[in-house]
Amino acid sequence: MRETAMQSQKSKSWLNIGRDFNTMTWVLMPVAIAINMAVGQIVATLRLPVYLDSIGTVLVGVICGPWAGAVTGALANTILGLTINPDFLPWWPVAFIIGLVSGICAMNGLFKSWWKVVITGFLIALFAAISSVPISLLVYGGITAGGTGMITAFLVESGRGIVEAVFASSFLTEPVDKITTALLAFAIIQGLSKRFIARFPRPENVETDENVSRNQLYIAIVVVVLLILFAIFLLGRLTGA
Repeated sequence: MRETAMQSQKSKSWLNIGRDFNTMTWVLMPVAIAINMAVGQIVATLRLPVYLDSIGTVLVGVICGPWAGAVTGALANTILGLTINPDFLPWWPVAFIIGLVSGICAMNGLFKSWWKVVITGFLIALFAAISSVPISLLVYGGITAGGTGMITAFLVESGRGIVEAVFASSFLTEPVDKITTALLAFAIIQGLSKRFIARFPRPENVETDENVSRNQLYIAIVVVVLLILFAIFLLGRLTGA
C-alpha cells in the first residue's frame, strides 16, 4: 500500500517529465497532430471565430501528461508551418503552453466532469490569450487569418487601436475556442474504454464512474454544439455578416 501511495504521489508531480512518455504516448502523438490538422483546416475553411486546432494537444496533455501535451502542441505547429502553411510556425509557443496547462489542470482533478473541464478550458484560454497577443502584434501586425482576424479588423475599422483590438478579440474568442476544444477532448476520452485509457501514463486524471462517464459524454457534446452555435452568432453580430 505504501508503494502504491508513493507511486501515486510521484505520478502527480508535473515536473516528472519522464513519466509522460511511454510507448502509447509516442503512438498517440501523431494521431493527435493529425486531429489538430484536420479539425483546424475545417474550421479555417468555414472561417469561424475559433480555431479548434488543439484538440489533440489537450487530449495528449490530459492522459499522457503536461510535457507530452506541450511537445505535441509544439510539434504540431512546427510540422504544419514547415509543410502546409508557414503562418502556423510562429504560434508554436502558444501550442506548447496549451498542452502544458491542460496537463497540469488534469493532474489537479479538473478533467473528471464536464463543468470542471469548462474551468480547464477557461484557464487554457487565459494563458493562450496572454501568450498569443505579442505574437499577433509583432509577427502579423495584429491581423491574422480566420474569424479572429476578422473580428480584430472589424474593431480597428470601428475606431479601436490595434493593440486594444487584438486584446479584445483574443479575450473574446479564446474562451469559446478553448472551452469547446477541452470539451471535445473530454468527449473523446469519455468515449474510450477504461482498459484502453489505462495504457497511457496518467489514466488517473480522467477516472470517473462508468454511468457518470456516459452522462458526461452527452452533456459535453450538447455544450460543444451550443458553443459552436454561439461562435457563429458572435461572428455574424460583430461583422454584420
